[in-house]
Amino acid sequence: MGDAIPPLTPKKEINLLRGWPHFSLLPVEKIKKASQKALADEKTVIPGLCYGPDPGFQPLRESIQRWTGRFFGDEGKMRDGEKIGDRICITGGASQNLACVLQVFSDPIYTNVWMVAPCYFLACRIFEDSGVVIGAVPEGDEGVDLEYLRKKLETEDAKPATRLKSQKPWSKIYRHIIYCVPTFSNPSGKTMSLTCRQSLIQLARKHDALIITDDVYDSLLWSTTPSTSNPTKAVLPRLIDVDRTLEPTPGKDSFGNAMSNGSFSKIAGPGVRTGWAEASPKFIYGLSQCGSSRSGGAPSQLTATMINELLVSGDLENHIQNTLIPAYKRRCEFMVDAITKYLSPLGVSVGETSFSSTSSSSDGVFGGYFIWIDLPSDINAEVVSLKARQQENLIVAPGKLFEVYGDESVTFPNSIRLCFSFEEEKDLAEGVERLGNAIKAVRESGAGNKGLGGEVDLALFR
Repeated sequence: MGDAIPPLTPKKEINLLRGWPHFSLLPVEKIKKASQKALADEKTVIPGLCYGPDPGFQPLRESIQRWTGRFFGDEGKMRDGEKIGDRICITGGASQNLACVLQVFSDPIYTNVWMVAPCYFLACRIFEDSGVVIGAVPEGDEGVDLEYLRKKLETEDAKPATRLKSQKPWSKIYRHIIYCVPTFSNPSGKTMSLTCRQSLIQLARKHDALIITDDVYDSLLWSTTPSTSNPTKAVLPRLIDVDRTLEPTPGKDSFGNAMSNGSFSKIAGPGVRTGWAEASPKFIYGLSQCGSSRSGGAPSQLTATMINELLVSGDLENHIQNTLIPAYKRRCEFMVDAITKYLSPLGVSVGETSFSSTSSSSDGVFGGYFIWIDLPSDINAEVVSLKARQQENLIVAPGKLFEVYGDESVTFPNSIRLCFSFEEEKDLAEGVERLGNAIKAVRESGAGNKGLGGEVDLALFR
């Protein structure tokens, strides 16, 4: 689609595509203090500067499991013979870990991947690089269209299947992989209901599927009612928690059917390039045997020592509760108010901005980084995005960007994702107002329902 088209206006650029934390929200001083402490202690810095054990820096593994245990309400609930940290593997971040999981637990001609759509678009490239076939599954009202997925799984299971890779003693090749962001989804903001989570685990068990969940926004949640204080613990269990506790519970030697992909990118800083996987101990051991970890040692070894200090001191939890959550709640409210003022009169509807513990659509709490909006059916989101870039110097992400590569059965021609985490607070309302101007201009031009064709070129929106 060619080179990026420069804006035709001298207006200041506003970027509502970029899913980064605003620079003022980075815990610079806390990380500096944690780094100094880690580097000053010989018992920490020497291991940090050496090849680490395959599953990662042990103190951080233990600290993460204690922290997630407190937040998700399962602290101390370990099986006989299980030690603290056994369910955690340190990673180089959620994206790097996704690639490692595919190396160990998938086969390019045996494993099918199902991505809940709209999907986190940058994950598509990771799946493509692994060689697996990718298919889309609609998100639906509850977080995933279970009946649609069931039919797809049954259809593929009926076909003869062979394997390219030999199975290793520490690994398992799954027939299917299901990828989703179940809580405050990127891009839709939607949260999968508890009933759907339970049914999805049962479906995965029946069809030999591994559910990979990017659980990177779970701790960024707030109350949507003024009279209610913000939650300090998760409202819903993760898929791995459901898999571990749903009867019949897996045996202690089971790989399980779910893995949680965690990351410090959204809560400490993308540049720390550190995350964790949480799953059954057997799965975690298999993941730690990925060739890159066996050769190069645990990823993010030195940074892991610093992140551990952040957790042990309580500084990270304090930063989340006292800085990030109030800021993102305020930013989200600014954007919702602006959408109501500038876009709703144009026929734009807003996706999920609240959920409860039993449903993904009731009032209660919200979180994450994103708001999903739907334009009127006669207005194409790609055309609006380009008009916004050229006329308003505004960058937004059209729904086509979040379709699963190569699968045109689930499309979003009239949707746009807006991010409220990156820009200055004062620019959020102006950005939404500019988007309204672009929608009006496209409608007046009479060409609003004609897409651009082909794949979305990100360079057009940078």
